[in-house]
Amino acid sequence: MTTGRIHSYETLGGLDGPGMRLVVFLQGCPLRCGYCHNPDTWDVHGGTETTADEVMRRIRRSRPYFGKQGGVTFSGGEPLLQAEFVAELAAVCASEGIHTALDTAGLPLSPAVERALSVCQLVILDVKHADPARYRELTGVDGRGMREVLDYTARARKPTWIRQVVVPGWNDRPEDVRALAALLAGHPCCERAELLPYHTMGCGKWQALGCISPFAGTPPMTAEKLGPLQQILDEALCQ
Repeated sequence: MTTGRIHSYETLGGLDGPGMRLVVFLQGCPLRCGYCHNPDTWDVHGGTETTADEVMRRIRRSRPYFGKQGGVTFSGGEPLLQAEFVAELAAVCASEGIHTALDTAGLPLSPAVERALSVCQLVILDVKHADPARYRELTGVDGRGMREVLDYTARARKPTWIRQVVVPGWNDRPEDVRALAALLAGHPCCERAELLPYHTMGCGKWQALGCISPFAGTPPMTAEKLGPLQQILDEALCQ
């Protein structure tokens, strides 16, 4: 029986895919993003070990509120660190008519990663930065996994949502947004590309872990500043 490590669940999630969703946060992440609001998901040995059957029982209990458009989103942490577990869960969901989304920053392709990507019906890809050097500066790793997942979703014509967190003073320049648009140009199934505002709600978790976020003194991104950047992105993708 397949087991995996689960950090937590969020019911009635309205921001992690279409409709109302159950969000399954898987434990473990290889990235060390400076603005991460869930640093407690990083440790691959943390969370709770559980079976696929146990997770499916939780998913089935939540099914009444999914409606016609909702479903399950596998998030994290980085869910592709447990790609085989995610693929098994998504396959069972598919057999029962439950929509699945995968919220990921991407990992280099492998048979297990491709299986998880293929079984999930929607990929929500977090593009930290289009520039490889800035990507490494933020995360501590290169962006190869992100680019390989992006290329895979284009080849497979997989419905894809793109997200990028915008941090004041770090990636809030128009040229940063245009670089993101250039990275996405020509993707045949990019249904949505949205900029998300940096917030400070995770700073308390960093402190509880005895760490200090490199963006600890950075103010939240305001809607007034984010709106024009989203407009630049929308216009660039329509060209």
